[in-house]
Amino acid sequence: MAQASIYDQILDPASRANPYPLYTELRKTPVARQDDGTYIVSTYHEIVALLHDPRCSSDPRSRPEVSDATLAPPDGLPGLPLGFINRNPPEHDRLRELAMRKFGPPCTPGRVDGMRPWLAEVCDGLIDKLADKNSADIVDDVAYPLPVAAICDLLGVPMEDQPRFGKWADGVVAAFDPSTGTFEERTRRRAQVNAELGQYLNGLADARVSQPGDDLISGWLTDDAGPGPMAREDLLATADLLLVAGHETTVNLITNGMLTLLRHPDVLERLSHEPGLITTLVEELLRYEPPVQMISSRTALADIDIAGTTIPADSPLVLLVAAGSRDPRRFPDPDRFDPDRRGNQHLGFGGGIHYCFGAALARTEAQVVLPELARRLINPRLVTDPPPYRPNPGLRGPRHLQVTFDAVAPAAAPVRAGARSQR
Repeated sequence: MAQASIYDQILDPASRANPYPLYTELRKTPVARQDDGTYIVSTYHEIVALLHDPRCSSDPRSRPEVSDATLAPPDGLPGLPLGFINRNPPEHDRLRELAMRKFGPPCTPGRVDGMRPWLAEVCDGLIDKLADKNSADIVDDVAYPLPVAAICDLLGVPMEDQPRFGKWADGVVAAFDPSTGTFEERTRRRAQVNAELGQYLNGLADARVSQPGDDLISGWLTDDAGPGPMAREDLLATADLLLVAGHETTVNLITNGMLTLLRHPDVLERLSHEPGLITTLVEELLRYEPPVQMISSRTALADIDIAGTTIPADSPLVLLVAAGSRDPRRFPDPDRFDPDRRGNQHLGFGGGIHYCFGAALARTEAQVVLPELARRLINPRLVTDPPPYRPNPGLRGPRHLQVTFDAVAPAAAPVRAGARSQR
């Protein structure tokens, strides 16, 4: 079987339920050139090397077919600059430092972890709504609304505007799907969505100038320490990035996690009585059924010799991180789900300087939600296996996850823990 046809099968929605046998085939050629000149990298050590290689650019303008005109939205709408995840050093490093000053360590180490009591309260409220039912869609009822609520809370988005955010997130995510058009076409579509979202976020920022709150937008506007406040256009691009990094990945992580637990009822039962298992369990989920399957935004800036192959300068790269996380050269018995796995340096959130911006938030939300679903849903069963999947091969997860259950256990007594987060 030609390597190009294997990758084509991976992109085919018919393979979405179980792409892993195709990844096994693809790993036989760690670096595989496709007919269009794209290089697919599918083995762990080679992916890690490229994630840390400064000759791999994340800037879409590194590709000959992409220009500033390509990135401009149609209809004369004002566009957003590239977010830091799509920039190279030194601009990437400067902007990421500014963003993390209000979002994570070392300046605000407790911000995300401090959200746990609030996240648990939101989660309990969503599960409480299932009390009079004996079936649910885990996606629509829990996995989707909780991350949207969390992102909107962090950015200071009013509750009534949350449905609009879901629409924009879906539009941005669709632009990551390599099966929906050329890189140039997808870049144009994302520019259109970003322009609409940017206009909305700019209105929020205007309101925060006169009345700053404890949300991230206020923090980025008023941060007068270190390198100073973030420029308005960069603030909007960073908020746009957080919408995707902290939303879509988490929806899929929670849904893939519940699906995996339902397929491993012994682990589900164990988690319901042993909530401390959740830390290593989530890491194994990120290896075994990761929400991000591939990184398709890299370009070689120079010739790169790797695994006996020379990747020419200007070549598009696809890093198949889900295949790397099941590489038997790195992980013993890689196709077995093992919640006690140690040394689990998976590729679920990428690596290098572009390590996922929303990783801490996604981990925390999964660590809150999955134990509660395991404890409160009595005797849950899958209605359909495999469930229907979203078409996107890069951000992979079920579109719906229908389950039935006998009853819903009451929520545990809430843990009161002072301030919700360090803002």
